Amino acid sequence: MNADLEHATSTSYSPLPDADNHRHPSSSISRRPITLLSGIFLSMLFFSSLIALILNQHNQPHLDDSRNKESSRAIPVSRGPLQGVSEKSNIELASSDVEDIYPWTNAVLSWQRTGFHFQPPKNWMNDPNGPLYHMGWYHLFYQYNPDAAVWGNITWGHAISKDLINWFHLPFAMVPDQWYDINGVWTGSATILPDGRIIMLYTGDTNEDVQVQNLAYPANLSDPLLLDWIKYPGNPVLVPPPGIGTKDFRDPTTAWLGPNGKWRVALGSKVNKTGITLVYETTDFTSYELLENLMHAVPGTGMWECVDFYPVSTTESNGLDTSVNGPGIKHVLKSSLDDDKHDYYALGTYDPISSKWTPDDPELDVGIGLRLDYGKYYASKTFYDQNTQRRLLWGWIGETDSEAADIMKGWSSIQTIPREVVFDKKTGTNVLQWPIKEVEKLRSKIAVDQKVVLEPGSLVPLDVGLATQLDIIATFEMDKEAVKTSVEADMGYNCPTSGGASSRGAFGPFGLVVLADEKLTEQTPIYFYIAKGSDGVAQTHFCADQSKSSSAPDVTKLIYGSSVPVLHEENFSMRLLVDHSIVESFGQGGRTVITSRVYPTKAIYSAAKVFLFNNATGVTVTANLNVWNMDSAHIDYFPFLNLER
Repeated sequence: MNADLEHATSTSYSPLPDADNHRHPSSSISRRPITLLSGIFLSMLFFSSLIALILNQHNQPHLDDSRNKESSRAIPVSRGPLQGVSEKSNIELASSDVEDIYPWTNAVLSWQRTGFHFQPPKNWMNDPNGPLYHMGWYHLFYQYNPDAAVWGNITWGHAISKDLINWFHLPFAMVPDQWYDINGVWTGSATILPDGRIIMLYTGDTNEDVQVQNLAYPANLSDPLLLDWIKYPGNPVLVPPPGIGTKDFRDPTTAWLGPNGKWRVALGSKVNKTGITLVYETTDFTSYELLENLMHAVPGTGMWECVDFYPVSTTESNGLDTSVNGPGIKHVLKSSLDDDKHDYYALGTYDPISSKWTPDDPELDVGIGLRLDYGKYYASKTFYDQNTQRRLLWGWIGETDSEAADIMKGWSSIQTIPREVVFDKKTGTNVLQWPIKEVEKLRSKIAVDQKVVLEPGSLVPLDVGLATQLDIIATFEMDKEAVKTSVEADMGYNCPTSGGASSRGAFGPFGLVVLADEKLTEQTPIYFYIAKGSDGVAQTHFCADQSKSSSAPDVTKLIYGSSVPVLHEENFSMRLLVDHSIVESFGQGGRTVITSRVYPTKAIYSAAKVFLFNNATGVTVTANLNVWNMDSAHIDYFPFLNLER
């Protein structure tokens, strides 16, 4: 351990600035003065809203043809692991035979940019950080590279919204400018104290590549935009404890109150190949005590990143503040596994006395059971929205094309539409995720409202107009008695290894095909498949097939999915949010969720089509369908701020 870290462990920390002194003098780590007075902001809010309406255009990055020649190689460069974080490149392309990238055109690359998902104007983005609600505005901070469309130089981007759909970009919240975060201002979480103060804990990568935890707080709590942040002069407030690797100590959670009145914060780590959650206790967020017990550990799961921990009500439909515990409460423990790049969660019971969490079902423990999303999805983070009493979930959606293509288009990565998370009272074994209701404001018109009978082998085109921004809700009915009485067995069915939507069985697949061209040379089917085991028990699978999603060779084209509970009285239901190169699919009300990144070369603009299909051999399916065209969200720089465009 270097001398600075040894000194940090023995520092006598000064107290956090008290609640009555929100305005702080500039320190050596303050980057700039406040650029807006909140009075001006409030008086001009109405005028800025008018400007927002006038300027409500979907920003497309300018694509420079000269950039298209910077790289013609599809083989990725590893980014992240040497610095002690998860792989940020699409390393799956390294194991393929593809060496040359597809000859992407400006028109095709421009089409890939989304219409209503959050993304910065350009460059690289990854983990969502410290989401919160403050003085009428939702704040999203995120990992950002201001210099390029690849991972590196990680800074905190900052955006605000009134409705979590339409966003204004603000100046960077924090930049890597101190010895304790000079190699990256990494993932962190916000905690709002009972007196309204905001605590931001984040991981910094030091000048010697040691992961430490740091404290920051707003310079002016009366500023609704939270434009300026102060890094605590006594940083770092936490360093890796004995027995923990210097690159295995990161991503502090939102804090919660323990029964002794002290705040608790969890971090992810590992011991050999066992993923673990450490818990620290604090009264002032500047000095901490490591609790003796691990909150939880799961052998064989490797490094736990971006740990999330929060309560869900088993009786009510509202979200809960992170500190709530007691009867009618279960706790979700979630981890992003560095080893396989997926987000896993489990339901369980938290004992605040021992500070240990126990899963309801050890076979569905963190890292070996349920996933939040079975597609391209990582580093998720929830927050409690005290404005609407909801638990809301953000997730980072990386690219699955080549890094060279990302450099050509000048940007990389998207955030999901925020999802509301609740306990599934019907099954009692999982959470439900559902797009926030605010996204429905973008529905411009209903394009389809119809019932369609699908005989075995049916493929029915749908007239939905422009098919690149859609909200689709579909339910499918079938004769479940036919499934019960069938003697056909389909043992061991699994979405990723099934052969996709073209592999036919007695009771599936059936569903929707999106982002398809007229001849179906490019297509992305989202579907159900009912498989029966030798014991006669039927199991439903919810899948997304990307194997034919693009003609381009330098794209990862996997088949995603998992089983999904379908109760006796339920029909099969799905909701799809289609937004250019991203499809978010919600099966059975959000019991199973799949996010897909697709990069068609033909099925774009007016050439994109939607189909219903039933590829089952032994059952007729009736589809009830509602399809809405979706307007673009307004995402732009905040008015009156002199920001780069």
